[in-house]
Amino acid sequence: MTNSRTNPKVDEFLSKATKWKEEYEKLRSIVLDCELTEDFKWMHPCYTFENKNIVLIHGFKEYCALLFHKGALLQDTHGILIQQTENVQAARQIRFTNVQEIVELEPILKSYIYKAIEVEKAGLEVNYKKDTEFIIPEEFQIKLDENATLKAAFEALTPGRQRAYIFHFSQPKQSKTRASRVEKCIPKILDGKGLNDCTCGFSKKLPNCDGSHKYIR
Repeated sequence: MTNSRTNPKVDEFLSKATKWKEEYEKLRSIVLDCELTEDFKWMHPCYTFENKNIVLIHGFKEYCALLFHKGALLQDTHGILIQQTENVQAARQIRFTNVQEIVELEPILKSYIYKAIEVEKAGLEVNYKKDTEFIIPEEFQIKLDENATLKAAFEALTPGRQRAYIFHFSQPKQSKTRASRVEKCIPKILDGKGLNDCTCGFSKKLPNCDGSHKYIR
């Protein structure tokens, strides 16, 4: 791994990690060996090819994961890609519970990363299905179509957070008002936060919150 290709924000993220730190560092090494550019998006290490998102490293209580932004387009020859929720259409995860699992899968992980790069080189796109539970307002759909990063961030939200945004955007009768709501919420979506999330990351705003709480998803 070449130090010149590392991102200081990811260095800071790893230095503060209290869980999955060893796993994160191993995943980082593997991804950088695949000649991707290291960035920091949605409060996690993200790796790109020609400014296109390829994979993201993130962790949860029970596992950490390598998330492929267009994983649905990959041939899952080893049966290891996981759809996080039924509402996630494009992204797929490979999950780990210890660093040894990552070490054993290293050659396979690299092959999947290279496949993901080839998907971008070929200009392939996910054929999104329309959600039958709610209709995305045109004002928001336009932004999603224009901004791949915003689309990926919105898809990474929990279904409940997605529905809250859609309901919030759909309420106004005037298009101008709907568009204004969309614009105001874009920064929160890009930060991985729900409509009612406190700035500290909790799912509900807390009285007298000073924003010092640990960020959670």
